Amino acid sequence: MTSVTLALCAPPWTRPLPAGTLSLSKRLDMPKSVEVAAVRRTLFDEDHEAFRETIRAFIEAEVVPVYDEWFAAGQAPREFYYKLAELGVFGIRVDEEYGGAGIDSYKFEAVLYEETARAGVAFGGSGVHVLLGLPYIKLLATDEQKKRYLPKFVSGEEMWAIAMTEPGTGSDLAGMKTTAKLSEDGTHYVLNGAKTFITGGVHADRMIVCARTSAPTKEDRRHGISLFVVDTKAEGYSVGRKLDKLGLKTSDTAELAFVDVKVPVEDLLGEENKGFYYLGHNLASERWGIAFGAYAQAKAAVRFAKQYVQDRVVFGQPVAAFQNTKFELAACQAEVDAAEAVVDRATEALDAGELTPAEAASAKLFTTEVAHRVIDRCLQLHGGYGFMNEYPIARLYADNRVNRIYGGTSEIMKTIIAKDMGL
Repeated sequence: MTSVTLALCAPPWTRPLPAGTLSLSKRLDMPKSVEVAAVRRTLFDEDHEAFRETIRAFIEAEVVPVYDEWFAAGQAPREFYYKLAELGVFGIRVDEEYGGAGIDSYKFEAVLYEETARAGVAFGGSGVHVLLGLPYIKLLATDEQKKRYLPKFVSGEEMWAIAMTEPGTGSDLAGMKTTAKLSEDGTHYVLNGAKTFITGGVHADRMIVCARTSAPTKEDRRHGISLFVVDTKAEGYSVGRKLDKLGLKTSDTAELAFVDVKVPVEDLLGEENKGFYYLGHNLASERWGIAFGAYAQAKAAVRFAKQYVQDRVVFGQPVAAFQNTKFELAACQAEVDAAEAVVDRATEALDAGELTPAEAASAKLFTTEVAHRVIDRCLQLHGGYGFMNEYPIARLYADNRVNRIYGGTSEIMKTIIAKDMGL
């Protein structure tokens, strides 16, 4: 089913906005020209734009007024995720029989990336819930598992995250040491080990944990990894430090430990020992998300810088009047335009089930490098104020830095692309 209205039975974004609701652009008094999308862009249709207006109003009402509190606390409150669920955000790509909309498209998530970046905010760890958690359920869960997992996934009653990285393993996932041993009676696995850098790790109710069920073989180091859906309330499961990050301050990122955690065999996700293959299969959508998010951040940076240089007066004239300012922003806009073309193409390929690992790696490498350059130049145009966290460009600068690290470093992306080239 392709219609948002039919799929969700008149979801919030198809209804008229409340009387008196101001768009975020009006609240910030942004020039109208800044908000005009490229004429030739064809990625989004009327349903996506209706969703955009609802999300924009939601951000203004529910996020902007309290965002500084989230930033100081280092996480969004757990209750916020229920509001996202009520809005229908978690169920867009979930089948109707489990309470979702049944829309098999990532374009609504793309709208979320654009609107949160545009406002200089983030939705905490909820992105991991949908972008990382859901593909594994859809790909691997049995019908029985879907009946148990998905209704609570959609309602926000159970938030999901995934635990791959360990203290001694980053990009080299085959080196993980967390183990899951089948009990003698065959009813459960016993999980032991530790994970780190787990986004959504504090609030998660269900954690997809990657663990070794068999030793690697000489021929294949990747053999022996399996995926488990772990109840975070299980005895022996513990959340360690909530990590203090350079950026992404409102997403809860934590260390996890497992000491003899019993995981019922019914919560094995997919087949035993094939976990590495599953991880590789879903990395394309994860890297698409990072790529699109980076593009959205770069686009927002140009918006913030344009507003600032038009308002800021030095030497008796707006900073925007200087030729250097015009040239810098023009160069940034050209890079954003190129990044937009890349992510739009990748989005269409992802929706069609045709996005290859190399294409996803290429999109991630290109857009994250573009965002790095653009955001740095836009911060420079802010002068000293660009270094102040009260300005969204400063937070954007810090948030953006991890894009070239997580989901596979830029160096790993180059390796994947080179291999695809036959090098």
